Amino acid sequence: MKKIIINYRLAYFGLLLAFLTQSCAKDKNGDRLLFSIDQDIALGEQVAHTVDSTYRAKGQLIERNNSRYAPAYQHLDAIVNRVLSSGQVAYKDEFKWDTKIIKDDKTLNAFATPGGHIYVFSGLIKYLDNEDQFAGVLGHEIAHADKRHTTKQLQTQYGINLLLAIVVGENQGALTQIATGLTGLKFGRDAEREADDFSVVYLSGTNYACNGAAGFFQKTQSENQSAGVPEFLSTHPDPGNRIEAINNKAQQQGCKTTPSGSTSFTQMKNILNQ
Repeated sequence: MKKIIINYRLAYFGLLLAFLTQSCAKDKNGDRLLFSIDQDIALGEQVAHTVDSTYRAKGQLIERNNSRYAPAYQHLDAIVNRVLSSGQVAYKDEFKWDTKIIKDDKTLNAFATPGGHIYVFSGLIKYLDNEDQFAGVLGHEIAHADKRHTTKQLQTQYGINLLLAIVVGENQGALTQIATGLTGLKFGRDAEREADDFSVVYLSGTNYACNGAAGFFQKTQSENQSAGVPEFLSTHPDPGNRIEAINNKAQQQGCKTTPSGSTSFTQMKNILNQ
């Protein structure tokens, strides 16, 4: 036991030394973060494993090896890959970018861990009208991971020492707290605005309407559901401001804003309704 503790401490101090060495270097986004990309990936793996275990225990994680839902995952992966292949995702090759569905029809939500693990609730999928809206939401979540917003917010909320301890396998209680808290993790307005902007940028390299995320807000406004806007898009109090900002960004990009007309999203919804 003593040897294990010593090894953990050596690993922790090794990570700390790496952090001190690398914190002066800029990442692909031009930011200086306390965490390296490798640490992002390691933390994301730990958090994603705990998220999987938590929702699996509740019977809510739709497993990829479940033959009933395999076609839904094929549609989901195709949409994600189109966004990732836009040529605009900085960490496309470094992050894992696996996406999983949580079966909860009452929850309109999605969230991202560090390192590119994306979770989408079935309630959000069933709520959206078309694939362009869904691609816009996924683009927003991909941006949170790609721009490392999740890591920055966790670092602010929990501190670098705790996150480093989790990376080396310590403090499992805090890991569980982080994993269960991701659904309500609140980003600052700058991070939300950047995620909205990059959702447009990512989709501009696809056949989707690049302002697809704006369609989500338009739907909530038309149905007078502003009070129920999901946590992952709720930082700005007025959805109208975000609709305008997203559409302005699309105009600046000069990208397509007509819906793609894809039917695969409807097929995915039908599978989840079975």
